Amino acid sequence: MRYALLFSWLCFNLCAQAAKQPDIVFFLIDDLGYADCGFNGGKEIKTPNIDRLAQGGTIIENHYVQPVCSPTRSTLLTGRYPTHTGVYTIVSPGAPWGLPLAERTLADALRSAGYRTALTGKWHLGEFEKAYQPNARGFDHQYGHFFGMLDYFTHERMNKRDWYRNGEPLKEEGYTTHLIAKEACKVIAAGDQAKPLFLYVPFNGVHSPFQVPDSYLKPYAHLKGNRQKLAGMLAAVDEAIGQIEAALKQAGRLENTLIVFSSDNGGPPPGDNTPLRDFKGSIFEGGVRAAAFATWPGRIPAGQRIRQPMHMVDWYPTLIKQAGGSLEQKLPVDGLDVWPMLTKQAASPHDAILSVSTQGPSRAAVRMGDWKLIVDGGAADGAPPGKKKGKKTAGKYEPVALYDLSADPGEAKNLADAQPERVKAMRARLAELLRDAAPSGVR
Repeated sequence: MRYALLFSWLCFNLCAQAAKQPDIVFFLIDDLGYADCGFNGGKEIKTPNIDRLAQGGTIIENHYVQPVCSPTRSTLLTGRYPTHTGVYTIVSPGAPWGLPLAERTLADALRSAGYRTALTGKWHLGEFEKAYQPNARGFDHQYGHFFGMLDYFTHERMNKRDWYRNGEPLKEEGYTTHLIAKEACKVIAAGDQAKPLFLYVPFNGVHSPFQVPDSYLKPYAHLKGNRQKLAGMLAAVDEAIGQIEAALKQAGRLENTLIVFSSDNGGPPPGDNTPLRDFKGSIFEGGVRAAAFATWPGRIPAGQRIRQPMHMVDWYPTLIKQAGGSLEQKLPVDGLDVWPMLTKQAASPHDAILSVSTQGPSRAAVRMGDWKLIVDGGAADGAPPGKKKGKKTAGKYEPVALYDLSADPGEAKNLADAQPERVKAMRARLAELLRDAAPSGVR
């Protein structure tokens, strides 16, 4: 009887430990190139903290995002494609719209699951009314800026300061990357330590303007112009991530922290997207495939690289499930749970992944397996493209283009003419995904 009771006690405690809600830290890097970090092939810029975290977990080689920042942020926070939120493009300062108020956010879901929630960095999903700002969208704590293109030293955008704590204007000196990290470390150390933490850290680095303290430029004297400045900016972000990791360790939280790292879109020049085609703003791979990884000691295998594709929408159900939260809600979720893919190398749960341009559904792409179809010029919904077959539009897109990404990650060879049946099937699937597409800026 004594041994039976001891066994039951041990099982209870082991189960309780396994069920303990993890802290979740999500690093979103602004305009990072696919191959700028060492873990994804970069050689020019030293990113030791980022690379160590990446090697301690699973590197996701085919992690899809949106071609610009606001849409990617909306997909992360709602688990829904832009076709269902209406956030296809960048939310401008003062614009009378933002992430629709009917949307439940990841922060809402995690707070309902008992988490304290904090954002330190860039929001970029609407601010013209308090109801659109982070503190009304599930975040207990907000610090940083509402928009992009921020001066890293003055914290001004178009001669107007864009720096806030909990929605209140804040006058503060310092380099923004340093300040964001410092605030994140404070959040980790403060608050109700018994509660699990969701910490969302969307850095404004390495987005232009290209600005960094001179000390970060010295190791990159061999680089020129904005590439040198970007290198220094990324080194500062890497240092900041190391500081946040150290704060988690000091607080005794690191071993039970799930860390996710991603860019918000492909890098613009002078970012390096090798071997992918094109840059930010494009639905070619260089615009919508992000450098990404996830790590959680003992739960996500270390030293693993996976090729199975996923999309930013997938983090919403995956993180909520790992947090023990509820996915019951009024609006349907596009994302799927990718935990078996990350931890057991299971197949992607998607039969198709959607990419939509900043113009909306008139230019869109679908990936199915290793194949990607891009349809441009009103042809995405099955309507005639209205252009001569094979003629490029907007300088680089063709009405219909098919690529085998396993053999051609640079999307150099259009196989549409050689694979008419595949094109037909993929166009039909794309039309399904776009059938109920929302207009831009739905409120």
